Amino acid sequence: MAKSTMKVLLVCSSGGHFKGLQQLRSFWENYDRVWVSFNTATTQAALNEETVYWAYSPTNRNFPNLLRNLYLAFKVIRETKPDLIVSTGAGVAVPFLIMGKLFGSQTVFIESVTRIHTLSLSARLVLPFLSLLYVQWPQLQARYPQAELISPQES
Repeated sequence: MAKSTMKVLLVCSSGGHFKGLQQLRSFWENYDRVWVSFNTATTQAALNEETVYWAYSPTNRNFPNLLRNLYLAFKVIRETKPDLIVSTGAGVAVPFLIMGKLFGSQTVFIESVTRIHTLSLSARLVLPFLSLLYVQWPQLQARYPQAELISPQES
């Protein structure tokens, strides 16, 4: 199948956030896409045939890496000009979704299935910059009615 002309930037940290985006393959596989994640054995193996920019880790309470990732976001978004940025988190999502919105991209954050009652810090930080927020629990959607509810089987 031919790839769509829409350009998608997929942003996530490694581990479960990466697995979450991998599970959305049926969505992203037919688009021109670029990845941003952390350089681990798992991400290297899974993305060996993809275009990837390696982000700086750790991101939790690490101001120097936040600045490095902010610059990386500026560079990647300016070069790739994505129509859509999709992220499952975590901290690496923040600079990319903010910068993406400033550059005119549509921005989507898919909150972790583990977040039942409150949004993650990453989701709370990027909320004003999101085109769409997906949550996986009705309890969480009740607190954030602007969010779209998806079932864990759909994510």
